[in-house]
Amino acid sequence: MKTIKDKIAKLSFVALLLAVTSAMFYTPTASAHGEKSQAAFMRMRTIHWFDLDWSKDEVAINDTMTISGKFHVFAGWPETVDKPEVSFLNIGIPGPVFIRAGSWIGGQLVPRSVTLELGETYEFKVLLKARRPGDWHVHTMMNVEGGGPIIGPGKWVTITGSMGDFVNPLTTLTGDTIDLENYALDNVYFWHALWMGIGTAWLLFWIKRPMFIPRHIAVTSGKADTLISATDKKVAIAFAVGTLGLIMVSMGSTNEKYPITTPLQAGLMRGIQWIDMPETTINVKVEDATYRVPGRAMQMTLTITNNGDSSIRLGEFNTASVRFLEPNVLEDESGYPDDLLAEEGLTVSDNSPIAPGESRTVEVTASDAAWEVYRLADLIYDPDSRFAGLLFFFDEDGNRQMVMVDAPLIPTFI
Repeated sequence: MKTIKDKIAKLSFVALLLAVTSAMFYTPTASAHGEKSQAAFMRMRTIHWFDLDWSKDEVAINDTMTISGKFHVFAGWPETVDKPEVSFLNIGIPGPVFIRAGSWIGGQLVPRSVTLELGETYEFKVLLKARRPGDWHVHTMMNVEGGGPIIGPGKWVTITGSMGDFVNPLTTLTGDTIDLENYALDNVYFWHALWMGIGTAWLLFWIKRPMFIPRHIAVTSGKADTLISATDKKVAIAFAVGTLGLIMVSMGSTNEKYPITTPLQAGLMRGIQWIDMPETTINVKVEDATYRVPGRAMQMTLTITNNGDSSIRLGEFNTASVRFLEPNVLEDESGYPDDLLAEEGLTVSDNSPIAPGESRTVEVTASDAAWEVYRLADLIYDPDSRFAGLLFFFDEDGNRQMVMVDAPLIPTFI
């Protein structure tokens, strides 16, 4: 009976090991819109992306495209998220379908993490090189230490061609030209196979012994010392010494073959230049804000004061990458993603031009299915139920002014 139990236990362990190993090599196709799972307050009250441009909707293998635009770092950054003191401009894609050839913030190359200032607006650009064919959802993204990835708007981009044609040449500091796509790939395979072989041998050595239930019985009965024999100890010492010896020999060989090396750069870049935004001549006070659950609409009562010398009208409300437009004032011509664009989603009770020196209280409604589709309505269940966004006003000459709004949001169910 004991032998049968041991065999069953061993077979179960082997089956589990095979299942885990198989899962390591299973790579299902990734889809898009993972940003929906991110908390609504994160998308509303951290990084606001606007004026985005994806230079191409279709790109061939080895060709490049750029994503550029601006982002505003919200001054009322939520207390539950670490401040963006260590941030990294990134691109959200389903795996290495592109490679990042360069990133710039404020015109400065940013290959490393940067410090961002609250309340400031920055210009950015990311250069991407197509690597794997397919239709991919390409997002802007800011990684914040302690806060995780903050995902911006995404757009579908098609990569054409064959991945076998992809090359990634690089000239090293010593003047050698290598292809990073397959550089030292045989060496990588060798070391992975070697360490997996050593690990498998270690597991197989212990699998031949009584497994879980017999060991548990021995431990609970006070006979744990009988589970480890003198041979077991010798084999363990041999594995340890052999592993350390292998590491020392391979390290020495590597240092001899590559005497000139440069460590990975992990410093923090400070002093990134932000945009000197012109001082706004518009003052906006949020009197109250509600979200009407049945109508999938947010309603704001705003008191708008025009301190400029030209009449203004409200044209856009941008929050969590969703743009609500007032069609009588603004039409999108940038090719912004359709699922994030509510072209007729913004209505104003009185959107006639507000004259210089005039103050007016209006009802503003931002309504679209995107509130539910992108789970922005989840904001009403947050312990700190607040919203934030960008209001864009336009004067008679088409000049634009941006005003940040931030206020509590009260849900209504009627």
